[in-house]
Amino acid sequence: MARSSVTRERVIVRQSYYWPDWQLNVWIIIMLATGGVLVGVFANFIVVQSHLGGLGIPWIMPFGITVGSLTIIFIILMLLLIIQRRLLPGILIIGSFILLVLYITGLIETAIQLFGPSGDISSKCQNYVFDQPQNSLTINTLAWLEQNSICQSWLAVFSFWIIGAVFLVYLIVLASIVAQGGYGD
Repeated sequence: MARSSVTRERVIVRQSYYWPDWQLNVWIIIMLATGGVLVGVFANFIVVQSHLGGLGIPWIMPFGITVGSLTIIFIILMLLLIIQRRLLPGILIIGSFILLVLYITGLIETAIQLFGPSGDISSKCQNYVFDQPQNSLTINTLAWLEQNSICQSWLAVFSFWIIGAVFLVYLIVLASIVAQGGYGD
């Protein structure tokens, strides 16, 4: 009687995606700057708040540090996947969407603090800092410089929430195009 044998072969098909280098590099640089600004400015705000004594720390400050840190971690993970040639569009779409929700939350709260009825930091900065510049060698000038720095930092954080949200939407669109093979071989 003849002996029959069945051989099974495992075939692994790996799809490759073409990512436009310069667009991804520019995105990475801008988002690293965005994450760094969020971490740095909100960490400085926490230091200032803790020195003022008796003031609590608003939730937006540790939230901003967390979102900035998550942004940097997300980029590091992206770079590791790029090195291994395993960067998948689906991973970027999901990660970008999660970060986008966090960025929009931070943007809304910062806008409420800057322009809302309870905080209204923008009008206070305009009235007490920007409209009353100091130019002498006194302690008042030093205090004015610190107040000016805090006001400018609030405006910078607001701008970087917007920049981060826009660039996350851009990455979602870019990853969708790459997933459809839009950047060709």
